[in-house]
Amino acid sequence: MTKRALETRTLKLEGMTCSACVNSIERALNNLDGVSATVNFASETAHILAPAEISTKKLIETVKSAGYSAELLGDSNQFAFHSKRSAIALFFALLFSVPSVAISMTMAWHEKIDARILQTLDDLRILHPLHSPTAWLVIGLSAPVVLLVAWPIHRAALRNLLHPTMDNLISMGSLSAFGWSIYANATGSGDVYTEVAAGVITFVILGRFLETRAKRRASSALSALLALNVKEVSVVRGGLTVVIPVENLEIGDEFVVAPGDRIATDGVIVSGNSSVDNSLITGESLPLTVGPGDRVIGSSVNTNGRLIVRATRVGRDTEYARITSMVMEAQSTKAPIARLADRISAVFVPIVTVIAIGTFGALRYNGASLSESIATAIAVIVIACPCALGLATPVALLVASGRGAQRGIIIRNPRVLEVARKVDTIVLDKTGTLTTGAMKVHEVTVAHEAGALLGASFEPLLREATILSTALSIEEQNNHPIAVSLRDFISSQGIKSTSVSEFQVTPGSGAAGRVNLGTHSPVVLIGSPAAVAHSTTTFHPLITAAVDRGHNAGLSVSVLAWDGVALAVFTVGDELKSDAAETISQLKYAGITPWLLTGDSEDAAQSIAKQVGIDSDHVLSGALPQGKLTKIRELQSQSHTVVMVGDGINDAAALVGADVSIAMGTGTDVAVSSADITLMRTDLRAVLDALKLSKRTLRTIRVNLGWAFAYNVVGIPIAVMGLLSPMYAAGAMALSSLFVVTNSLRIRVPR
Repeated sequence: MTKRALETRTLKLEGMTCSACVNSIERALNNLDGVSATVNFASETAHILAPAEISTKKLIETVKSAGYSAELLGDSNQFAFHSKRSAIALFFALLFSVPSVAISMTMAWHEKIDARILQTLDDLRILHPLHSPTAWLVIGLSAPVVLLVAWPIHRAALRNLLHPTMDNLISMGSLSAFGWSIYANATGSGDVYTEVAAGVITFVILGRFLETRAKRRASSALSALLALNVKEVSVVRGGLTVVIPVENLEIGDEFVVAPGDRIATDGVIVSGNSSVDNSLITGESLPLTVGPGDRVIGSSVNTNGRLIVRATRVGRDTEYARITSMVMEAQSTKAPIARLADRISAVFVPIVTVIAIGTFGALRYNGASLSESIATAIAVIVIACPCALGLATPVALLVASGRGAQRGIIIRNPRVLEVARKVDTIVLDKTGTLTTGAMKVHEVTVAHEAGALLGASFEPLLREATILSTALSIEEQNNHPIAVSLRDFISSQGIKSTSVSEFQVTPGSGAAGRVNLGTHSPVVLIGSPAAVAHSTTTFHPLITAAVDRGHNAGLSVSVLAWDGVALAVFTVGDELKSDAAETISQLKYAGITPWLLTGDSEDAAQSIAKQVGIDSDHVLSGALPQGKLTKIRELQSQSHTVVMVGDGINDAAALVGADVSIAMGTGTDVAVSSADITLMRTDLRAVLDALKLSKRTLRTIRVNLGWAFAYNVVGIPIAVMGLLSPMYAAGAMALSSLFVVTNSLRIRVPR
């Protein structure tokens, strides 16, 4: 069977008012063959995975058939909310509803006016059906609000009759009040509630307008991230600089970055020196000094010097595209706690409708007036609108995503929010996690005395610079990480290499070759102590002592020999991150036990553990990928909740097996794609920040849901008992939604 090609598309939605609307759109899209869609209420987007043969136009038409508007989301407007239309609607709603409410509230005044008008008509012997002329004025003022301003609400309600949403409740409540008022005033059979109908609509529109503004604030951090995309780039072609759209940039193109400009795409600096600000991409606060050969990230800022950069990744393959894609994916993924709200919302509207009808029937049965019964039923319908319930989770996730993006933390799987609070054990990889991943030369020992074994003719050559030159000559031919660190170190001393012949590399042992020193051409071997010992007469005590020091420190040791005589020792090790020990201390203080799992030797692992403060019995050395996973499962079997932090391919299985997985963004694609949280910063404090952000977000969601449930549990009975007028119910509904959004915004405030 041929596998269908799938594409990811994101639509901007308009017209959603509650989580029931989310369910309606998801249901419509997921009914299409092969389509998987997730709708985010807070960001008003639909994240869709669909077969390539299903066009975007078809997806948009499907959304429209469900009663909502949609358009393909562009990079430049991903979090632009349509507030202009709601502002105009709010203006006209206030323009007509405020006078109608004001007239209705001055009961004594309009009763006098009514009496005077009716007396005048009677004196003139004019037949009329009027019972209250001012009531007709109120009806006239309310009509534009209820019928015109609220038309989008009525239209959405009509389209969703089979799967009712909050719009159905609002439409039913306002039209019932308006229709009853016309009947009551025409027949003189009861009170008029048109100002209530207009007031309900006005409060709803005001609430949505304030929600829109608050949601825009909630997404401001993400908007800033998404606005970093460069539009045009100056490319060097044929000696000329040509400005082209960034979409036309190809791998290998060289482009110019002026001081103050954003770098168009990921690349390597060809010429120029500068400082680059990556703060909005990675969360790193300090600019990085860069020069020829250094890699730079697209959308970061070139702060001072002029650079020429060769593009290495373009389009969707760039670091910027990867980050934005992960953010959008995180926003479109629902936390398990949100699914409870979805299930309740799906049955909420029908239940409320039944309660309202039951309330009306019970009041009439017990002798209440038709006017009182209708007013009470309307209050039940209005106060029950589940706006706050629909906003409780997605707005908190939206704010958390934005705050995380500012701090270089991408929460890719909201599931971790519920697990992070229970974490009591953290498992850390060594290379690239506790250490920088860059090898550094720690010590160089040259044993001049050992040169006597070579003979007197070698004596003029046994200077340290010459010995190091032969090491550089050999390692220039070798790409092993230790070889790279050695040649970088020796080159930085101003030492030059010389010609090499008969070069060969023996994996796991070292590299060798004949180096031309003019009068002599010794065979130079650089490798592990064991490998060199096989071809060396003996180790001088200075050499042996240096080898022992390196091993005791947990460092990698390389020995250099000329014609079988060991002359120098290089100890090389991964550099510990400056904040590693502090972070481990803070994790312990938070009640989280650290473990170190590494493929390195026992000496190297214990040395690192001692430096950062990890207990020696919490170290597993020589761990293969399966061994790391086995250890995590063993910890889980002991009722521990485990978070794994890693960055390499060998960490992927352990990341998947952990309860919470965190990948360093500088790591491999396999590790990043296996993780729940991705850190774009290189400092280890980001791990602690990520766990704190997760816990804080979950607390906020719980407060939001608690408020939303409590509001309905308390509000509906109060309305059923007739203690709440429809207008106050509308105000309470708007305030409840505003509380949820405002509470979520607290996540943005640093602690």
